[in-house]
Amino acid sequence: MTREKPTRSHGRVAVRPTLVPRPLGQADEVAGVWTARVLTLFPGMFPGPLGESLLGQGLKKGLWNLQTVDIRRYANDKHKSVDDTPAGGGPGMVMKPNVVAAAIDDVMKAAPDDRNEWPLIYLSPRGKPFDQGMAKRFANAQGITMLCGRFEGVDERVLESRRVIEVSLGDFVMTGGEIAAMALIDATVRLIPRVLGNAESIAEESFSEGLLEAPQYTKPQLWEGRAIPETLLSGHHARIAKWRSDQSERLTKERRPDLWRAHLAKAGAADPVEDQEHSDAHTIAAKGETKD
Repeated sequence: MTREKPTRSHGRVAVRPTLVPRPLGQADEVAGVWTARVLTLFPGMFPGPLGESLLGQGLKKGLWNLQTVDIRRYANDKHKSVDDTPAGGGPGMVMKPNVVAAAIDDVMKAAPDDRNEWPLIYLSPRGKPFDQGMAKRFANAQGITMLCGRFEGVDERVLESRRVIEVSLGDFVMTGGEIAAMALIDATVRLIPRVLGNAESIAEESFSEGLLEAPQYTKPQLWEGRAIPETLLSGHHARIAKWRSDQSERLTKERRPDLWRAHLAKAGAADPVEDQEHSDAHTIAAKGETKD
């Protein structure tokens, strides 16, 4: 989906009704550009690293939006409670369904009903693993809303009733979803046109073709006795492209055999190493032997 840069003459600022006032100092939401809305108990953590370097420049130029929503503002008791003890007992606390749902409903009422156009995401270690393909899908949407959990997590009824997509950055546990949200936003926003300013660098980096990126070098030509590979200095573009392709395949085979097998499957090819392992296993089984 192609997005044109909004003009400054009209339609520049989006007007979106909300149940709670926007925090002072938060930037106006620019109409017509990709937007990340983050539901969090710690809005002060943003933009954090997202406000630096090329992403930060893109944010200032209005190439993408970042809006934070303080979940605690939707608590309706005098103590502004956002959590309670887990049903059935156990350690920690669980974020209350009525508070979280109120925040989600307020934010999502201005989003399209089609969740492909505006996904609602909960950062969770039990979610579907985040990858480059998912980042591309999110970048092609109009925007995303992210729910950052804390404590022992969020009441399951909210996730079920609000059609929340659970997404994981890996098999580990963090104290909250804010840092994970920043990583997801970073990986997604950099794919938005003009944010990085160099489409070629995106096309050639790791995972763009399902493989790891080849090694990179720069001047000086000789450093601590280590030289830049001769092929990269040859000026022969076909040789350089072949070298990078070979290195990309070699690194992927060595370090990410799962990606290599997926790459071969996509190309309709077999993995000779895996086939050999299977062949060895069958031969050993036929002889009644064991393999160390």
